[in-house]
Amino acid sequence: MPDAESRFREYLSAKGLGATDQRLAILDEVMSLHRHFEADDVHARLRQKSHRISPATIFRTLALLVESGIVQKNPCEQMVGRYEHVFGHQHHDHLVCLACGRIIEFRNGPIERWQQKVAEEHDFQMAGHHLIIRGYCSRCR
Repeated sequence: MPDAESRFREYLSAKGLGATDQRLAILDEVMSLHRHFEADDVHARLRQKSHRISPATIFRTLALLVESGIVQKNPCEQMVGRYEHVFGHQHHDHLVCLACGRIIEFRNGPIERWQQKVAEEHDFQMAGHHLIIRGYCSRCR
């Protein structure tokens, strides 16, 4: 299995784009984050490391990372503008606290099988899904 950089380089090449030092620095920073993040988080971390990369370049590169399948933009309104890298990670779903915004990731085999069964019952070929359960975490109840 290729690593994230190889996959990104292949994607950029297929689109006729270059694997610039800035794009690769952004990729490295994104892959070092093991949590949900915003573009501003990436910008701040790169600035701390003396990288001079504009916010616009970060946003454009994040869009390329999403298109390449390395990063996912979260579909939940409580997580607007948040991303997570998904390359090399198992699929997971989210519990989102409506009070504090806490995000809890979880995996559940029976739910995954049930969703596949529902798709099959409707003669629907599933390409992916996002399950988001909204409510209140134990700290906010």
